[in-house]
Amino acid sequence: MSPDDTFVLTSVAEAADTPLARYRAVRERTEALAAPLSPEDQAAQSMPDASPTKWHRGHTTWFFETFLLAPYAPGYKPYDPAFGYIFNSYYEAMGPRQPRPQRGLLTRPSCAEVGAYRRHVDAAMARLLSGPLSPELMERLDLGLAHEEQHQELLLMDIQHLFAQSPLYPAYRERPDPPRPAVPAPGFVGFEGGLATIGADEGVFAFDNERPRHRVFLEPFRLADRLTTNGEWLGFMEDGGYERAEFWLSDGWATVQEQGWRAPLYWRQDEDGAWSEFGLAGRRPLDPAAPVAHVSYYEAAAFATWAGARLPTEAEWELAARCGKDLRQMSGEAWQWTASAYAPYPGFRAGAGALGEYNGKFMVNQMVLRGGAAGTPPGHARASYRNFFHPAQRWMFSGVRLARDGAGGREKAMDAGFREDVLAGLTASPKSLPSKYFYDAEGSRLFEEITVLPEYYPTRTETALLRRIAPEIAARIPEGAAMIEFGSGASTKTRIVLDAAPQLAVYAPMDISASALDAAAAAIRADYPKLAVAPAVGDFTHPLGLPAAARGRPTVGFFPGSTIGNFPTDEATAFLVAARELLGPGALFVVGADIAKGEDVLIPAYDDAAGVTAAFNKNLLVRINRELEGGFDLDAFAHRAVWNAVESRIEMHLVSLRDQTVKIAGRSIAFAAGETIHTENSYKYDPDAFAAMAQKAGWRVEARWISEAPAFGVFALRS
Repeated sequence: MSPDDTFVLTSVAEAADTPLARYRAVRERTEALAAPLSPEDQAAQSMPDASPTKWHRGHTTWFFETFLLAPYAPGYKPYDPAFGYIFNSYYEAMGPRQPRPQRGLLTRPSCAEVGAYRRHVDAAMARLLSGPLSPELMERLDLGLAHEEQHQELLLMDIQHLFAQSPLYPAYRERPDPPRPAVPAPGFVGFEGGLATIGADEGVFAFDNERPRHRVFLEPFRLADRLTTNGEWLGFMEDGGYERAEFWLSDGWATVQEQGWRAPLYWRQDEDGAWSEFGLAGRRPLDPAAPVAHVSYYEAAAFATWAGARLPTEAEWELAARCGKDLRQMSGEAWQWTASAYAPYPGFRAGAGALGEYNGKFMVNQMVLRGGAAGTPPGHARASYRNFFHPAQRWMFSGVRLARDGAGGREKAMDAGFREDVLAGLTASPKSLPSKYFYDAEGSRLFEEITVLPEYYPTRTETALLRRIAPEIAARIPEGAAMIEFGSGASTKTRIVLDAAPQLAVYAPMDISASALDAAAAAIRADYPKLAVAPAVGDFTHPLGLPAAARGRPTVGFFPGSTIGNFPTDEATAFLVAARELLGPGALFVVGADIAKGEDVLIPAYDDAAGVTAAFNKNLLVRINRELEGGFDLDAFAHRAVWNAVESRIEMHLVSLRDQTVKIAGRSIAFAAGETIHTENSYKYDPDAFAAMAQKAGWRVEARWISEAPAFGVFALRS
């Protein structure tokens, strides 16, 4: 769900400068939100936690009638005394009320009569707000307006849940959200912690649960710079996230078993394996780049454990929000679960009377969410705002932002490996970095740009060769097979095989870049709707196992692009062994390998005139700066490509242009002028030498195809 731009784009405080104008703006927005709904829509209740739309309209009206008009408007007479029983929510001091699970049984009053009730109260409120206003009355007005804004979001939550129960999947609004661009891997913004003050400032409206303002002590921590995406959640699911008890709190695991959870609330998997999501615009294909939503606290905590991270505390979240660092999506997308139980702040005292019941009595068995969602009225949320729900609830607009401890904190294994590999490589002599870390979202984008450069022959040569031999490859693929692509990138060459082999049932791309993988998988799903697409985020050089969708099927491995040439011979052999063990007996493995050729062709291919390869090489330093708190000055390093004839490989290096010291993950590393970081090898093969290496790894060379100059080879291997 995107931020609401259908009705009011500015906050009430910005849109109106008098109490009466503010009141009218809030009340009109409620009616605008209800306007697309039929009387039947407004009367139904989908579950005990939800309420009918007409009840929301009546309850917010009852609030003003009961807490402002009755005590402050002399001579005011209630519209209908029976409405006190119908529209009281939970205020014990105001007497008995209709049980919450049975609000949907009330066919009367009708929607029309609720509208008349609202107009009656609005007229009386207009008279009240046109006269002198005491501080106490203004305080109650502020509370009443904020209360109605809360119910505006509840109205949207409840109508989405109601519509999701219909087999027609009706749309509340017809305007779909546009697909989002691929997002880079999340970075983590560090905070020193220490003594901090949280809670609402004095002199501005806030709910009582946001006060008193008080001090907390925080250890150093880091907060993800964006929300968790649908694509990342798919990775959790593909890795058995809902089937593996080790990720879950005990109560959460019991809930998963009891409720049969296998995905976020509004996700559905079609027969072809593609996922869709139901929102206010109806059911739409799942957008992998959009923030995940409608997940419970239990799910959020399990995902964080799977990711090697944790959820932030509410104090950490508020401190980060107030600091204004490079954090995106802090509000306006999804409420963000925290690890904090909903409890009173030190010194909190509930107010006297019925309004004292507003928050205090709910401070048990619930968890705090922070931020603000797309369905939250503009201007309603703030840094100190404390939303709260029970840990198993998920019909609200709830999402996930990860946190990590400070230095030495819990890390995702892949990220920990990145840090360890970078520090090991840059403290060695000579210095080096593993080429697999090139492919974050930006690196993947730059590589796709490289592949169309005039100097870079491998892609167009291999692509032309694949088009010619695709029927021969397809003839070797059995019916119902699963194709596993190692390091899929944009999956461009994949389409050649998919077009030639419609008998393939499953496509399982593996890649280290979640965002690039998500975008490629979404594109394949869209263009091949009958194909089950099961992406797996991870280091394909150390695959953990076949994706669930591929198990029990004949397997075909696909490894184009001469990526195997990035490994030294012993590592390439080890990879071929691992791939054989993963794919299983009888598997077909199609591998692309560049053929050795002259230096006059090779050097320009890896040091193009436009500087794209240089940018690709330097992006590795950008990634270190972002993810490991590095301090590389990109202008202090230059790209260099070298042909090593003895090893039959092109080498890429980054050359330090001066003596310098760079801080990385808390370590200071010295570089001498002229010293290089060896970032990539690209081995060029003699066809017979490649065949011998494959045979050593346990493969039989079933076929080989070599293109015209500049030569490139594709090999069909059989286990």
